Amino acid sequence: MKAILMSIKLTCLACGQANRVPDDRVQAKPKCATCGALLIKDTPMDISLDILKKAERLDDIPLVVDFWAAWCGPCRMMAPEFAKAAKTLKGRARFAKLDTEASPAAGNRYGIRGIPLLIAFKGGREIGRRTGMTPAGDIVEWVANEARK
Repeated sequence: MKAILMSIKLTCLACGQANRVPDDRVQAKPKCATCGALLIKDTPMDISLDILKKAERLDDIPLVVDFWAAWCGPCRMMAPEFAKAAKTLKGRARFAKLDTEASPAAGNRYGIRGIPLLIAFKGGREIGRRTGMTPAGDIVEWVANEARK
């Protein structure tokens, strides 16, 4: 009897291409079939609103997005904490940053009332959000709890 291979869908955060990755290859540095970028990194990636719209709809593992702006002091303070959380959760969640100044339409689309704002997406839906400066340990715990929902 042939084993059934399971796969997950991941959107390339560099080019927006949808990719399927076999479950057993998630930890093996999978790359985008179109542009060759790593699909799972241990650092947050800057993304555009268009790529986020696609990724929020398609991705099978949590995608945690930090909505921020360069003028925001708490956003700058949280950046290294967000990066630490990305390193800790590599392979279990992906981390991205979206500059709300460069993408003002994000405010209406996601109901942003304050930044920094973290929103976690998985399987075509928002699974959680958290506003304000958050330490890495709290981000890791929050993402782990939200991913179980």
